[in-house]
Amino acid sequence: MTDSSTERSLVLIFRLLMAWTFLYAASHQVFVANFSVVGFLNSTKTFHDVFMVFTNPTIAPIVSFLVAYGHLLIGLSLLVGFMVRVSGVFGIALLLMYWTAHMDFPYIEDKNNFLIDYHIVYSVVLIYLIVKHAGHVWGLDGLVEKMAIVRDHPSLRPLVA
Repeated sequence: MTDSSTERSLVLIFRLLMAWTFLYAASHQVFVANFSVVGFLNSTKTFHDVFMVFTNPTIAPIVSFLVAYGHLLIGLSLLVGFMVRVSGVFGIALLLMYWTAHMDFPYIEDKNNFLIDYHIVYSVVLIYLIVKHAGHVWGLDGLVEKMAIVRDHPSLRPLVA
């Protein structure tokens, strides 16, 4: 973790911005009736056969639930700074899946994005937040790490370290 107040401020700002990104996505999925990933996955190009597995009528509702509530939990975790290391890893995985889903190799979404788009930028920001222990910067990770349950069970420490 850094001691510079400027860098701590940037870490907090990046954490809150990424929280907003995931919470805003969740607001269009969790709080909307009949949200489904099928429409999005039907329009994939480069890895279409891979993503079509998730449009199966028995799998699609499960994947839709995981995507919607995954966005919500990642956003809440980043917002309060709790288990940022864990939510960051899941956020990166989700963003990289979206990156491949938007891909029309070598372009991402449209001809303006050659290999790199905002999904990659957001993933790098999440890596930065993990490395800088963003949950310790005005977040709950620093408080939870000092709790007796974490001290008594060292296996829990990586979740909030």
